[in-house]
Amino acid sequence: MTKLRFWGHYLEMVVAMFVGMFALAPLWNLAVPGLEDHPDAHAMVMATNMAIGMALWMRIRRHSWVHIGEMCAAMYVPFVVLLVPYWLGWISGGALMTAGHILMFPAMLVPMVLRKH
Repeated sequence: MTKLRFWGHYLEMVVAMFVGMFALAPLWNLAVPGLEDHPDAHAMVMATNMAIGMALWMRIRRHSWVHIGEMCAAMYVPFVVLLVPYWLGWISGGALMTAGHILMFPAMLVPMVLRKH
């Protein structure tokens, strides 16, 4: 895979996850009012929204379920790791959300680099 194609695919995944996040957030806000008051639950819901968007796009692009699962896991891993310090009171809810979103981008690169083909 060429570098241009690799980074184009990465950008597609980022766009798909943002579409999922923004498209599904209003549904969650209606279904679970006050979700934003619980950063741990909110983080997992946002990861789910992003994973859904990305999984749908990857399926359209005919990726295997294994690859889809790996990329979806990249949405959750940063938040799961940060939940422990959040629950222990070592980081704030804002830090959980910010750091989780920042770490998600390199986490997405891991399965992509492992599966360059």
